[in-house]
Amino acid sequence: MKIGELYRRNVYGVIGTLVFHILLFSAFLLADVNRKGNVKEEEILIEFPAEMLEPEIIEPETAEEESTDQPDNEQTTNTRTNVASNRSATENTTTSTDEFFDDDYLKEVEAAKQLVSNVNKNLAKETVDLSDIEMPVETTEGMDRDSIKNVIYAGESNIVYYLENRYHLRLPVPVYLSQGGGTVIVDIVVNRQGEVIEAEPRDDRSIRDKQLFAYAKEAATRTVFNSDNSAPARQKGTIQYTFVAQ
Repeated sequence: MKIGELYRRNVYGVIGTLVFHILLFSAFLLADVNRKGNVKEEEILIEFPAEMLEPEIIEPETAEEESTDQPDNEQTTNTRTNVASNRSATENTTTSTDEFFDDDYLKEVEAAKQLVSNVNKNLAKETVDLSDIEMPVETTEGMDRDSIKNVIYAGESNIVYYLENRYHLRLPVPVYLSQGGGTVIVDIVVNRQGEVIEAEPRDDRSIRDKQLFAYAKEAATRTVFNSDNSAPARQKGTIQYTFVAQ
């Protein structure tokens, strides 16, 4: 009871004391206010780093070039990586192959390669000129004209010619050149001197070795008949060559 009465008696005094101290504190705060009513502003200094004072300039073209170059660099890097990977895989495969096969097998492979190379070289050479090939010749020198026949046999092969009222003086035999079999008929044209001025083999699909046509033509061209001034200037005939495969 005494505390409550004491508070009621002195409450106004306490409030007054608080108001007085508040006013006094405000007076100190306003002490810096000049007579014109302007408040003195204290300067606040803030230091910034030099890097922040210089604005960063970005050139659009440079930035675009860098942006464009980046995929190319990545692509180049990927390409190099792929090339390195492929090279490594090839080296590994070669090493594995060499280790798998023995020396004898590798030597056989090299020999086969050399053989193929030699065959290719031979095939690349020019075809032999048939005019340089020597052929055995059947002659009628020293023979009676009535004993001369138009059929010449050379082993199983034979030569038969048909030229009216004419006989051969020299008849080359291409039998030994034959590599295949078959009969080739050559149409010939002979002048009065007995020289074969034209020779053309007839086509025959049953003959597989086409080189036989060339042999027959060459032999027919070298054939020489007797001269006859009463014969036609261009007397036609045939020479038939029968080749036996050897």
